[in-house]
Amino acid sequence: MGEKIKVVTDNRKARHDYFVEETYEAGIVLAGTEVKSLRAGKANLRDAYARIENGEMMLYNMHISPYEQGNRFNRDPIRPRKLLLHRAEINRLWSKVREKGLTLIPLKVYFNARGRAKVEIGLAKGKKLYDKRDDIAARDARREVEKAFRERQKL
Repeated sequence: MGEKIKVVTDNRKARHDYFVEETYEAGIVLAGTEVKSLRAGKANLRDAYARIENGEMMLYNMHISPYEQGNRFNRDPIRPRKLLLHRAEINRLWSKVREKGLTLIPLKVYFNARGRAKVEIGLAKGKKLYDKRDDIAARDARREVEKAFRERQKL
């Protein structure tokens, strides 16, 4: 049986701008009010990225809105947050990023079945403008075929 997960936010723009080669699940270190804000669905991954520094993976530019009842316990909404991965995974990712020029981007934030906040990190390669145009053309063609198929079903 699959685990029940509650997706908080999804980075749809990432799949448009990057070819995602591999994905990894990482835990995230949060303050109490940040967890409450995440449970309310107030997070944004638009310009977020991950970087490995001093043997630790950090997540930058992820915006978690301040919790309304948090008053002085609220933290900076876009502060860097530590991601939790096994040492071997961090070393493997670091070597791939360094050698191949790949990027680490967060794809989605969710709560797993045990209530833990998790981030899905993608090892990605940037798309060129013509790659994006190809994707858009393929999507439009697929829509046209589906539309023609539906029209044909009505007859």
